[in-house]
Amino acid sequence: MCRRTLVNNIIDNSPQGRRPVNGLRSGARALLRQDFTGVLIATVVLVLVVGARDATFLEFGQLSQVLNQAAVVGVLACAMAYLLAMRELDLSVGSVLGLSALCGALLICAGLHPWLAAVSCVAAGALLGLVNGVLVDLLRLPSIVATLATLSTYRGLTHRLSEGKQVLGAALTDPFSRFFGWKLLGLGMNFWALAIVVAVLAVTLRNTPFGYRIRSIGSNPEAARFSGIPIRGVRLQVFVLAGVMGGIAGALTLGYFGVADPNAGSGYELQAIAAAVIGGTPLHGGRACVMGAALGAVPLEVVRTALAYFRIDINWNDFTTGAVILLAVGFASLLRRRSDARTPT
Repeated sequence: MCRRTLVNNIIDNSPQGRRPVNGLRSGARALLRQDFTGVLIATVVLVLVVGARDATFLEFGQLSQVLNQAAVVGVLACAMAYLLAMRELDLSVGSVLGLSALCGALLICAGLHPWLAAVSCVAAGALLGLVNGVLVDLLRLPSIVATLATLSTYRGLTHRLSEGKQVLGAALTDPFSRFFGWKLLGLGMNFWALAIVVAVLAVTLRNTPFGYRIRSIGSNPEAARFSGIPIRGVRLQVFVLAGVMGGIAGALTLGYFGVADPNAGSGYELQAIAAAVIGGTPLHGGRACVMGAALGAVPLEVVRTALAYFRIDINWNDFTTGAVILLAVGFASLLRRRSDARTPT
């Protein structure tokens, strides 16, 4: 027994024995350096705090419902991460969601197949994003000004076309509606749609020339222009992409609720910006974290659901959401600073 213990101690103190420990430490440091680590930890803590008051909130069914509802804002936040990486903003994404969902519902009422209507939602979103891109790129308007105008324009058009009333989409018994009500591994279709969006956009941003151009323009526009990157063309494409994400969010909303509300998506633009920033996408451009942007939508939905879950006055919603944003961003910044301080130069 003593001889075996001695041998084990020799192995544990050898360079080979230290490799697993060093590997774990390196993995932990790499995790702390990720942009989405702060929001991930903050979300877990927030869920546990809410669950400490009522354990039923921690049930898988309740948590999956939160994820499913956060997915729509998560899709918009992924698009916002692309825009922030280029030092741009799109304040109209919530209105694009509402108008594209309405277009799909009106087409369904006109007899179009629901799945074709869903494709029409995406096409409508792309068209609206193209309008934003033309205003910003060709007319040289600041994106915050142009999209602030289209926010009101698109929302007003939505109210006019719907006459201020909800427009029914596919019937609940239709396979289209049943698909969006179906769950895979206990998670709703909105969640899986967000997972696909995150995977595609994350790979595109990191591993394609298009993503490289976006990051280069955001890092140094003058250097990007000098290197021959078509800044105006890339900017136009990103605004169209944001419109497509708004159209996808509109299709998800229409499929999940089975109705297009003229107020759908109202205020989502600020939530999308907050989610992207919480997830580690800086406002100064040059970098984006698509995964973090999607995760950033979760604590916002946790706050909203918790207030309704415990029947707390809805007037506390904005205050609590702001507090969560400050805590999540501050915690993520602290983690990055500590990780950078420990990283050898």
